[in-house]
Amino acid sequence: MKLAVSTLGMPGEGLDRAVEVATEHGCQGLELRLHPDTGVHAGLGPEERRSVRERVAAAGLEIAALAGYAGVCEPGPDEPVVEQILGDLALAADLGAPGVRVFPRGADPAVGARRLKAVSGAARDLGVRVLVETHDALATGAGVARVLDEAACPETTGVIWDLLHPWRHGEPPAETLRALGPWLAYVQVKDAVSAEDTTPVPMGTGSVPLEECGELLRGAGYEGWVSLEWERTWYPHVAPVEEILPGAAAWVRRFGGALR
Repeated sequence: MKLAVSTLGMPGEGLDRAVEVATEHGCQGLELRLHPDTGVHAGLGPEERRSVRERVAAAGLEIAALAGYAGVCEPGPDEPVVEQILGDLALAADLGAPGVRVFPRGADPAVGARRLKAVSGAARDLGVRVLVETHDALATGAGVARVLDEAACPETTGVIWDLLHPWRHGEPPAETLRALGPWLAYVQVKDAVSAEDTTPVPMGTGSVPLEECGELLRGAGYEGWVSLEWERTWYPHVAPVEEILPGAAAWVRRFGGALR
């Protein structure tokens, strides 16, 4: 496994600080949240994109993924969603990121599948994948798998397994992993108070079955990215991400081998 940290955990701190935090705590990569507040978004010009890529690479880091906000199953016309995803895919290619996160934002697999097919040619040409997160209306592995099964674009699509959401919606981790199968491309790790209270807490002090998830991923031979998604942007009262990263690094070392 390779450890990354999401800039969601560093609101208002900027890319240079994110690079510093990642390198200080043994991360190999950064998950860059796409938002004007972070300084990384599809509106960046060519020079700004080059600067982001060079600053991350100069620190010996990779960009693990771009955390976009398009709703691939969101009700409404296809065109705005497709255009948003295409813009994020182009940004990912320019930054050297292998994938772009999208949310379901709706529960109709046919809608999501249609849009994933619409962007598959561009994604293939750019060498970037669209990664659907287990979240909101399709929070389970079974739910997201239905979208990707119907889209049938294995070269350009994948799933982000956010360890919190399928579990808190009643899907045991073993069932999540079995449902995701070959689609699993990325893992977001975190801990929370309970299934009902998703306030972030340090790794191993909450209720998310992190030990079980780690054993399952190790047993499956998972060697991809594991990103600490510390949601300080949404919960500003919680501890700085620097205090949480050692626990995430220890979890990755335990279940996935050595870090840098």
